[in-house]
Amino acid sequence: MQEISFCGINCLKCPAYIAKRTNDNELRKRTAMEWGSVGFVIDPEKISCDGCHSNGELLMHCSDCKVRNCGLKKGVKTCAECPDYACNDLKELWTNLHAPEAKVQLDSLR
Repeated sequence: MQEISFCGINCLKCPAYIAKRTNDNELRKRTAMEWGSVGFVIDPEKISCDGCHSNGELLMHCSDCKVRNCGLKKGVKTCAECPDYACNDLKELWTNLHAPEAKVQLDSLR
């Protein structure tokens, strides 16, 4: 399993990845509360992921992720390897994820 996702998230620090590996239902509940909001309730059972490089279980909408699908198509390990780094799809994902550490991670890999 690759540790860094296409967009730069460190899977080993991701609550959904950790919850899957440790079968930690309390972590799932806490993460669902943290990631959800009024009008966007997340089922704790959906907080489970094998990482976007796997063929296993993915977090919620990750199977439809433009960045993941592009990375798979291009055969890169992360978007840091892409000649189009940092494309608009990647920038949009970073904004939506509220995960500035993902950009820092990929910048360090370039």
